[in-house]
Amino acid sequence: MEIKEAIDNAKNNNQAAFRFLLDHFWNDVYGFLLKRTNNENDAEDITIETFSKAFDKLDTYKSEYNFKTWLITISKNIHTDLVRKQKVRFSKSNLPSHDDEFYQIADESPSAEDIIITEQNLAKLLRDIKKLKPAYQEVIQLRYFQEMSYKDIAVELKEPVNNIKVKLLRAKKLLAEILTKK
Repeated sequence: MEIKEAIDNAKNNNQAAFRFLLDHFWNDVYGFLLKRTNNENDAEDITIETFSKAFDKLDTYKSEYNFKTWLITISKNIHTDLVRKQKVRFSKSNLPSHDDEFYQIADESPSAEDIIITEQNLAKLLRDIKKLKPAYQEVIQLRYFQEMSYKDIAVELKEPVNNIKVKLLRAKKLLAEILTKK
């Protein structure tokens, strides 16, 4: 399959085309981000987010541009946004504090009410997860409830690790949409 053909097929929601594009460009985007972040986990997370965003916005891609350059630009923008957010968080945490705050000790053990609320929220979350397609339910179940690694999930489902990452990202995005509609 050629790149242009894969892009056209992906625009028509062809899963094999998405997989082809992901496999073909993963190392380029990941390598670029690894050089920028010097952190494998951050590079991987941003790469996953890059492909998710690119696949969601594939209709905006213009064929006169190189697809790899388009992906790299998306990844660069995502990384820049994350760095900005971290700088804001860091600058806020360095604000001077009042001396009396040092004497306040938080009790982190959950109260009976906290436990009930957590159980109710978990039950609600499980109901919302059941609204997803079975394939998405499965990856969420394996990752967050059985705490399996991406590699273990890939072995379990007999799929490439990159597919598992994208599927999990899509599942989380769809679940977030369900949760915010309420």
